[in-house]
Amino acid sequence: MSVVLIPAYEPDERLVALVRELRGMPVVVVDDGSGPAYRSVFAAVAASGALVLAHDRNRGKGAALRTGFAHIARSMPDSCVVTADADGQHTPADIARVAARIAPSRIVLGVRAFTGRVPTRSRIGNGVSRIAFRLASGRTVADTQTGLRGVAADALGWLQSVRGDRFEYEFRVLLQAGAAGFDLVEQPIATIYTDNNASSHFRPVRDSLRVYAPVVRFAASALSAFVIDTLALLVLHAMTGSLLFSVVAARVLSSTVNFAVNRRLVFHRGRDVALRAAAMRYFSLALLLLAANYGTISALSELGLPLLAAKVITEATLFLVSYGVQRAVVFAPASGPAPPRAADPAAVHAGPAVGPGHR
Repeated sequence: MSVVLIPAYEPDERLVALVRELRGMPVVVVDDGSGPAYRSVFAAVAASGALVLAHDRNRGKGAALRTGFAHIARSMPDSCVVTADADGQHTPADIARVAARIAPSRIVLGVRAFTGRVPTRSRIGNGVSRIAFRLASGRTVADTQTGLRGVAADALGWLQSVRGDRFEYEFRVLLQAGAAGFDLVEQPIATIYTDNNASSHFRPVRDSLRVYAPVVRFAASALSAFVIDTLALLVLHAMTGSLLFSVVAARVLSSTVNFAVNRRLVFHRGRDVALRAAAMRYFSLALLLLAANYGTISALSELGLPLLAAKVITEATLFLVSYGVQRAVVFAPASGPAPPRAADPAAVHAGPAVGPGHR
């Protein structure tokens, strides 16, 4: 059995219409603190057969999803879950298509082609998000912002452990899925936007910073190490005239700083890796990158490029390799999902209990 989980904040009649159209599928709706003005909408949702859970205040989409996952895991531990948005972007037919492809150790993504009339901010936002995801994971996903996703019962515990209370939660699920043992599978769906996506509660600046935080942190750490490395290289080369010595000494200094910052601040699960193991992996990688760094700088210098220009080009080239290996190998704890977090408190707002006989 697949349960449809819909997080909702200040929804309109489109949510009611969707619930009514989902005949034969159990539906759980999480009211994410919409307030008294929206009680009539949720009453209509409950009257249409959905179970409505309510947050006492707005906590964000990620928190609402975890509340729903926790409830379903407790009440229907063997059920699959399809998450959908409350604004009419996902049709019952596409929800059913995603549900049909659910299997253990798999996350099914309903991906849009972004053809036709697509709001500019949505087109640009998804393009930037795809690039960020590829930089962070080395994998390509056509639609990283889709809210239509399907998971089997084996994923519900892990999904409760993923951090993030707002829109960044869904991005982190994608980033961490591989390490947790889940494959990402894409299912094409229709691209639907109404009223130029005016009902979206996505805040471009604040929520984008939350979504891209892992990449931003790594870039900031790498930039700091780059500044330290470059300054040390220029100073040591001016003092000694030896390119090899200068590159090695500068890299030792900057790598030590970068290792400490990445382990403590960038890759949060890196603190779960023993210091000795993480250090051995990191500095083994550093030696490989050092050889590539020296070889590339030497080659570019032989071509007549100034040392600083050769340095910038080399570091930009090795940036992606370094991130991918550090995330997947250096600071990756032993395989196996983290234990579930406690679910956000939620109370039944209205509607019948969900079960095999629902609707």
